[in-house]
Amino acid sequence: QVQLVESGGGLVQAGGSLRLSCAASGRTFSPYFMGWFRQAPGKEREFVAVITWSGGRTYYADIVKGRFTISRDNVKNTVYLQMNSLKPEDTAVYYCAGAPNFSHTYYYTGAYDYWGQGTQVTVSS
Repeated sequence: QVQLVESGGGLVQAGGSLRLSCAASGRTFSPYFMGWFRQAPGKEREFVAVITWSGGRTYYADIVKGRFTISRDNVKNTVYLQMNSLKPEDTAVYYCAGAPNFSHTYYYTGAYDYWGQGTQVTVSS
């Protein structure tokens, strides 16, 4: 069974930066994609960024493109989300997720089988 554990969330002022980490464990851990999603109060969970585990190809939601960077360390089984130039509207619980198979709909929560418990990111104005 795969377990994902996020860390690195917190409170930051607008314009600041945070780096989220997601550590994966489990004997069968071999995802195709690892993604980050976020969910603000009263809103649906939305796609933020994704990376292919073997090739390292990345895709971003337009609202974070140029500010956020997703990366991974295959040896440590960890995926990161570097968030710069944070805005109050980035406030949300951030979740990492793993998808074992390729999917054209990598931006859709249904493409992912494994989820972390989430980490809160709060950006003050």
